[in-house]
Amino acid sequence: MMKLAILSTILASAAAFAPATGVARHTALNAEKSQALPFLPAPPNTEGYLGNVGFDPLRFSDYIPMDYLREAELKHGRICMMAWAGFVAVDNGMRIYPLPEAYQGLTSVSAHEALVKSGAMGNMLVWFAIMEMVAWIGVSQMLQGSGRAAGDYGLGHQFMGKTDAEREAMKLKELKNGRLAMLAFSGVVTQAVLYDKGFPYM
Repeated sequence: MMKLAILSTILASAAAFAPATGVARHTALNAEKSQALPFLPAPPNTEGYLGNVGFDPLRFSDYIPMDYLREAELKHGRICMMAWAGFVAVDNGMRIYPLPEAYQGLTSVSAHEALVKSGAMGNMLVWFAIMEMVAWIGVSQMLQGSGRAAGDYGLGHQFMGKTDAEREAMKLKELKNGRLAMLAFSGVVTQAVLYDKGFPYM
């Protein structure tokens, strides 16, 4: 009985190394390459989206709807454009008055701890959470086919231009500036913490 069990185990494991039959072979050697990362194939789900350069090395677009990813990209880009400007403005002496005494002399880096202690960061977290919950209504409707464009909150349409070409160009500018701002904000915070100096953080 033991010999039979051993023999069946050996045969089963040997079958794992047998070549598969009747399976179509596919090769990605001729697949279109990504413009941003030419050593990787272009992610197919990003095709047709404004500003697409094939940058999706982790292939999020294979698992998450592209409209949702574009919404997130625009939102993070807009936040980082404001964040970079605010970070640098504070370190160049700009303040909103009246300024509480506890905030006197703070830099952009040191402000975080002081605002946490005073409770201001907790208040901001609550308000941002409420804004996110309200904004999710539009995102959810978009994902269900409402026709809402990703990132469109109905604001600033009067500045977008009159023709389709002008509107597309303005949208592309916002997208590219947002991408740059995400890198810029990461860089400015890193420099400010590493060197512990004010603007230009060197």
